[in-house]
Amino acid sequence: MNLPEAYVSRIKRDLPDADKYFACMDLPPVKGMRINTLKISPEEFLAGEFLPADGAVPWAAGGFYIKEEKPGKSAAFAAGLFYVQEPSAMCAAPLLAASPGERVLDLCAAPGGKSFQLAADMRGKGILVLNEKVPARAAVLSENIERMGVSNAVVLCADPASLEERFAGYFDKVLVDAPCSGEGMFRKEAAALSEWSEENVRMCADRQRKILQSAVQMLRPGGSLVYSTCTFSEEEDEINAAWLAKKCALTLTGEHKLWPHRVRGEGHFAALFKKEKEEGEERFLRRRQNPAADKKSAALWRAFEKEFFKRPLEGELLMFGNALYLVPEGLFSLEGLKVLRAGIRLGEAVNGRFEPSHALALAAGRDNFCNVNVLSDESAAKFLRGEEVPANCDKGWCAAAWRGFALGLGKAGGNVMKNKYPKALRRP
Repeated sequence: MNLPEAYVSRIKRDLPDADKYFACMDLPPVKGMRINTLKISPEEFLAGEFLPADGAVPWAAGGFYIKEEKPGKSAAFAAGLFYVQEPSAMCAAPLLAASPGERVLDLCAAPGGKSFQLAADMRGKGILVLNEKVPARAAVLSENIERMGVSNAVVLCADPASLEERFAGYFDKVLVDAPCSGEGMFRKEAAALSEWSEENVRMCADRQRKILQSAVQMLRPGGSLVYSTCTFSEEEDEINAAWLAKKCALTLTGEHKLWPHRVRGEGHFAALFKKEKEEGEERFLRRRQNPAADKKSAALWRAFEKEFFKRPLEGELLMFGNALYLVPEGLFSLEGLKVLRAGIRLGEAVNGRFEPSHALALAAGRDNFCNVNVLSDESAAKFLRGEEVPANCDKGWCAAAWRGFALGLGKAGGNVMKNKYPKALRRP
């Protein structure tokens, strides 16, 4: 690999086994996946041979190495049974130890790998806020969270500094996977290599400090914060971690640095901090209520829910425009925020009937549908292309399920199911 001279000099200066690092840079990048434990256990996934695994990632429960070149082409991917994630990047989120019922923030969340890890740990309980400043990246984040069936997440698109006052002292735990110079991505992304410079390293380090200061403001006293990057420069890693501990009076409880020649992965840095408790701690209060669903729309949803599901779904029913959403109980006011996703988008009340959404199918749970159209491998491929498929279920709305997992929704009539898979997701 043609590494920049300045970068080579840095590595030789800072790394005792630099020769081994340089040698590994000519090897192919390492690929990985995390099993979506919101939908399936790792044991069942591996036994079902949904996607071949090539060993377990030692620092991440449910993480596995893979060799598959195009894992996103599988029906298991469309069903949200796994998330493709670089193995080293799986090391940061577990340090935060997110738990059900907590309020957790992923401040620089796109494309969503670490967000998904937090969601799996929270098990659908509590409030998970996922923020991404760049609109296009925020849209990808929102789509990934929908596919994984996360029910308790709010996806925002905002500059971190603009959220400080709104969420002062609100979150129990905060993850900052900050934008960085990307030295750990050199084998994966040509752009990371071509854009590297010492000036960019300094610029990234400065930007990271600003983001971290915002993050600390939103962390409650006694809360935990994880700072991570996919780079190796001391300015962005150890020096920034030491600065944060001193500047914001946090306790640095541990640092981890993974190098690609020492572990099976591309490399990552992560540091865990604790914020000291204070007397007279104040809790965040909702300033205004979110818009509740009107009685007619709510009644149509409840009627549909009773007919379509074996068990009612948990959450607070809200309405934005014509769409109904099910959000975590006690959710903060969304007024004034750029929200891409809040909880589960249930669907819309249209002309006296309820029209369910794709997100509902992916988040409702595999054993909760009353009417299921069972898809073969061939039918599943047709469904994902947007084609009509044979119906083997009762007439009306149904879950289109492959190997027991919903790929989306359809509407059965006679021997045919009309395809309701979103056009934007259909495969050629």
